[in-house]
Amino acid sequence: MIKEVEIKVLPANIQDAEAIRIACLQKAGLPQTGDWVVTLLKRSIDARSRQPIYLLRARITDPVHAAELDPAALTFYHVKERPRVVIIGAGPAGYFAALQCLELNLCPIVLDRGKDVQARRRDLKAIQQMGEVNPHSNYCFGEGGAGTYSDGKLYTRSHKRGDIEKVLRLLVDHGATSDILVDAHPHIGSNKLPQIVAAIRKTIEDHGGEVHFDTWVTELEIQEKTLKSVRSHDGREFVGEAFILATGHSARDIYRLLYAHNIAIEAKPFALGVRIEHPQRFIDKVQYKQDPREENLPAASYKTVCQIDQTGVFSFCMCPGGLVVPAATAPGEIVVNGMSLSRRDSPFANSGFVTSIELEELNKHGYKDTFASMDFQASVEQHMFQLGDGSQKAPAQRVDDFVKGRLSADLFETSYIPGLFSAPLHEQLPDFVAHRLRNAISQIDKSMRGFLSHEANVIATESRTSSPIKVPRDPVTRMHPQIKGLYPCGEGAGYAGGILSAAMDGQNVALSVFEGLGVRG
Repeated sequence: MIKEVEIKVLPANIQDAEAIRIACLQKAGLPQTGDWVVTLLKRSIDARSRQPIYLLRARITDPVHAAELDPAALTFYHVKERPRVVIIGAGPAGYFAALQCLELNLCPIVLDRGKDVQARRRDLKAIQQMGEVNPHSNYCFGEGGAGTYSDGKLYTRSHKRGDIEKVLRLLVDHGATSDILVDAHPHIGSNKLPQIVAAIRKTIEDHGGEVHFDTWVTELEIQEKTLKSVRSHDGREFVGEAFILATGHSARDIYRLLYAHNIAIEAKPFALGVRIEHPQRFIDKVQYKQDPREENLPAASYKTVCQIDQTGVFSFCMCPGGLVVPAATAPGEIVVNGMSLSRRDSPFANSGFVTSIELEELNKHGYKDTFASMDFQASVEQHMFQLGDGSQKAPAQRVDDFVKGRLSADLFETSYIPGLFSAPLHEQLPDFVAHRLRNAISQIDKSMRGFLSHEANVIATESRTSSPIKVPRDPVTRMHPQIKGLYPCGEGAGYAGGILSAAMDGQNVALSVFEGLGVRG
């Protein structure tokens, strides 16, 4: 017998597993006695009424059917002597492509310009405390990619991209809590992701794959329109049967390298704006209608979207109980991002607050070639740096001052460790960007009273929401239409947006490599 039920649970009772089990059996009309197996499938929060409640969906089975429903264990081959697939990038797209290669009996050779997840910590400390940016090891570059030290949110809107459950199970197999299998908005936390990422690397290496850090690609060997090998900065050559390009959205030198080899790439729309940081207590009060929130409720989040001048303005990568962090990938630029630890217990909440930047708009402002989006993105980041003192202090403004167009006499408290300085962002951001952001804040404040607050800051620049470049690929083979053996993948190529979608794209591309190679045995 298999039966699914949905029940409502008050936050005060969410930790009472036995009471939840009994409630599920009662809802199903089953006796409380017996060896029923109750499995939680989904957990979410409904905060629309005065009293927030948990919504639970559970499956009830007898022991025989419960065993049948357990997912089959994945089989990883030992692949040392198998065809080599060179994977450029050790983020979620690259690492999950590598795991898929192990399943397909292919040997993944992973190259990453950054450091391993532990050594990377020293470079994050340097940018946080000394303002020193290592262009190869930072919040965007290094083992695990941008997601490792910027939150680990596992959200995706599309289940058509691939097998979400498989990605989540692999994360659990490598050390993530099983909560991510059931939470409506699963989240791992930047304090736990490093161990998970290191465990994935161990699986790759234990099965004959390779992972090379401090290895950035500077040359491509192309013969008869086929990619044969890549060469790293220190002269090493990596030969493969196929090459998966999974560099992430900030590897500007890779885009330049492709262009130098006359490999087709395209400018694409992206989004740019600010980080907006409120007290978490305010977000809790708005969302839960509680102050303070109940003990068993997580830090509240929000998602906003509106249209200003027929252009989208929206929140992005919202971090409840989180921190704002410096995410520059080169000296001379200011980029900010957000992260949360697993407990989400910071007194601050922050979110990207950005507007869509379309190519037609960039053309009007003089950005017209293949690198239009990327060059505009870089110009804003560099301008924000030039406003400051040469450190990673970020320009900021109180939210109400930003909307009203006045310089802030002082700034609200912040989680941003390098520190903030007051700047007239309403004047210093591109005028069309500032106009849309200011009007959007006023509009959102009508439904989320207090969003336009004196006790909140806007912090520049939130600019790495997605890749400003697309690397084209065939929709069926996922191979570049011009260069055989080159498989664009993940966020950096324009085919994903977040950990889950990037991981699924990595899996899908590895399957396409397998099919393209036609290997057997």
